[in-house]
Amino acid sequence: MPDLSAYINGTLYQFVEDETIYKFVSRHLGDETIPVLCHDPALEPFGSCRLCSVEISSSEQDVRKVVAACHTPISTGLYIWHDSERIERLRSQIMELLLSDYPEESLAPADGERPTPFQKLLQRYPPSEQRLPRGMTRHSQDTSHPYIRFSPAECINCYRCIRVCDEVQGEFVLSMHGRGYENRIIRSMDQNFLDSECVSCGRCVQTCPTNALSDRYRAKTIQTKKRVRTVCTYCGVGCNLEVLVSNNQVQAITAPENAAVNLGHACVKGRYAFSYYNHPERLRQPLIRRDGELQPASWDEALDYIATHLHNINNQHGPDSIAGISSARCTNEENFLMQKFMRLVIGNNNIDGCARVCHAPTAYGMQQTYGTGAATNSIDEIEQADCLLVIGANPNEAHPVTGARLRQRALKGVATIVIDPRVTELARIGSIHLQLRPGTNVALLNMLLYYIIQENLLDDAFISNRTEGFKQFRDHLLQADLGQLESITGVPREQVRQAALLYGQAERAMEFHGLGVTEHYQGSKAVMLIAALAMMTGNIGKPGVGINPLRGQNNVQGAADMGVQPNLGAGYLDYTQDNIAAHYLDSYGQEVPNGDGYKIPEMFRAARDGKLKALWIMGEDVLQTDPNSCEVKFSLKQLEFLVVQELFMTETASIADVVLPASSHFEKSGTFTNGERRIQRVNQVVEPMAGTRPDGQIIVDIMNRMGFEQPGYDPEIHLQEISKVVPFFAGVTWGGLGDNGQQWPVREDGSDTQIMHQDEFTLGLGRFKFFNFQETPELDPEPDQYPYILTTGRILEHYNCGSMTRRTPNAKLVEQDRLLINPKDAATLGIADDDQVEISSRQGITHIKARLSSQVKPGVLFTTFHYPEIAINHLTSGVMDEFSMTPEYKVVAVNIRRK
Repeated sequence: MPDLSAYINGTLYQFVEDETIYKFVSRHLGDETIPVLCHDPALEPFGSCRLCSVEISSSEQDVRKVVAACHTPISTGLYIWHDSERIERLRSQIMELLLSDYPEESLAPADGERPTPFQKLLQRYPPSEQRLPRGMTRHSQDTSHPYIRFSPAECINCYRCIRVCDEVQGEFVLSMHGRGYENRIIRSMDQNFLDSECVSCGRCVQTCPTNALSDRYRAKTIQTKKRVRTVCTYCGVGCNLEVLVSNNQVQAITAPENAAVNLGHACVKGRYAFSYYNHPERLRQPLIRRDGELQPASWDEALDYIATHLHNINNQHGPDSIAGISSARCTNEENFLMQKFMRLVIGNNNIDGCARVCHAPTAYGMQQTYGTGAATNSIDEIEQADCLLVIGANPNEAHPVTGARLRQRALKGVATIVIDPRVTELARIGSIHLQLRPGTNVALLNMLLYYIIQENLLDDAFISNRTEGFKQFRDHLLQADLGQLESITGVPREQVRQAALLYGQAERAMEFHGLGVTEHYQGSKAVMLIAALAMMTGNIGKPGVGINPLRGQNNVQGAADMGVQPNLGAGYLDYTQDNIAAHYLDSYGQEVPNGDGYKIPEMFRAARDGKLKALWIMGEDVLQTDPNSCEVKFSLKQLEFLVVQELFMTETASIADVVLPASSHFEKSGTFTNGERRIQRVNQVVEPMAGTRPDGQIIVDIMNRMGFEQPGYDPEIHLQEISKVVPFFAGVTWGGLGDNGQQWPVREDGSDTQIMHQDEFTLGLGRFKFFNFQETPELDPEPDQYPYILTTGRILEHYNCGSMTRRTPNAKLVEQDRLLINPKDAATLGIADDDQVEISSRQGITHIKARLSSQVKPGVLFTTFHYPEIAINHLTSGVMDEFSMTPEYKVVAVNIRRK
């Protein structure tokens, strides 16, 4: 073993390979031992401020030289002096230089505020008599942005904000302009923050050591009584947040630097869009519909009313007349309770949720090919991948922190293939963009797979040892008519061949896909072909590879894990099998019904047919998010009894018979499971708003009223039950999750799993399944009447149906949904930017403002669905994935005209 030791002020310490002097000293003596200004652990060493200077020599007697500790590597036998008189004098002089152009009124923190890192250093190196001429340059403050504030006078030109925008977020919005006292930070082309290309992630604010960059919440300096670590409630990345709280109010949010998921990063939603939680429009008391109007009621009255109605409907029409819709916005424990209520209290499997609606093709497709329908690898392995394949996903908008990691790798030259109908940001900077026609994923994947075989890019050993069915799969592929597939997709075959070479020649290729794969008529088939691509090239079971679905909402993975689906129980177990039925009986103390349950589209059909009488919806606005919303509304109106629990009076809640005010995620505890199978603790930040209750407590209250005794909502207790029911939660405990959670499967000894299928698949052998392309029924009839294809997605600033983000300052960043239309189509139709247009489909009509964009090809339109007044789902159809009944949101046949 090599000698890895060096001296700090004469004392011998051990170091680790590739460690800098700064890291070495900080690890042994503490982070503040060597002062820094330009250094941030998230960034590459820079060495511009020289405040971290130390003296070094090869022995105690040798001449000492001064070096910057942040980027100087440690070596065996090195002697380091970090606080000698010479070094302390140098640091004082550096601080004096910085103060020559720093406002005197900002030398100390404002009353009642915490000092900035720079102000702390001024306490350590207090300013002496001013010997240098003071700079006279004073640029105006920038308060244009809803969140970010810029005070140029307090900028010390440390470059941290510029570098964090470049090295972490990858947006390159900030730069340095001018010389001497005129040297200053500019945004984009010297614009204000609001008009610049800033994506409002706030990482520059968090890294800034002064108040040159701050935010409206004063997150760096505000004094609060407590800080609570929890998990973001927006997308499936699962970022950790540190919430600053005073007087039972959320004051600000920062991102923990030691969070495994996000490493101190966050997006505009997670960091800033929290004021919805105490918005004046929050529901604050139960409502019961009387004489056609929703009227206030007490909690006891509302709960008794619900229990009585459900009991009577069950007795009169049988258990199949009642259904429940759970929520990926709620905790694992709450979703577990909701499916338990339906299966054990009501007595049916009529339980579903948006987790299955949007992501069922991933679960089904991967279960059919691998045996487990979840991500195979971990997000931090992106740095180990030699090739990145992103299909039907726009992570920079929908999964921003993961998107930033992917963007960084693409910017560094890592082979990046994007398959998407739109020129997304990642497609713009990636190696190859396969811009296919919406709905033709299967055709394009077959082309890609064909060239993997033709170019001899197969991992024969992996195929032989760990899979089955490859010969038939290959034979089908080699019969492909490439000319036809090229015509179907609109992608040149040579471009696909080049993509196959990039993927197949990479030592480690990592795939990510989103709703642009799953929300299609052939969604499940596309997932099975993606699984085949990874198997035939051996990109499974090792770091930096795999199939990794990007989950849309915060707890999509967890809701499905907990059994929020009608065909499988908690833990994806088939309740029709005798041994599984026995397992549930042993776990619950009661038999689970084994009859088929309704999926959400089947619930609506059953309501129209008069079979479904009652529906309980927890945290889902199906009138805005489900396809063909006019039909959804008609279906809901046929019910005898509709219960909705929500934060706000949503479109769905407005037609309910009972509305229950739920607590937000800041007001309760539990666990979320992110897209990489990481189970993380959600810790209560503030007390529930007066008049509201956590969703889990509401379910427990109803269960108790209906004779099924349950303890009060306590996630630690419920997690203990889950660990007995769900096999891959066997070793999960509340305490064992710690700050950074665990990735399932978690074994009984508490060890977790970062990489799946390392030695064998859950099925034993992976299965190859071939499928030919089939055109979606949505595009078959009346092609001349509806000649355009509308596809939908998200935008960075808003979340899903927008009920939360529209009630925050994010609404000032993006005030409405827009329709992207190619300039050629716009010219043909006489449409200009900002024109109001009418879009029609076989299902309905809506109106929206147009934006001319080359992001979409001629014949393709794109929009988001965050604002209810636009009602995009008036247009979407009833076409669904063949296997999973996931709606085809991504292909809608429409026409468009200037209004």
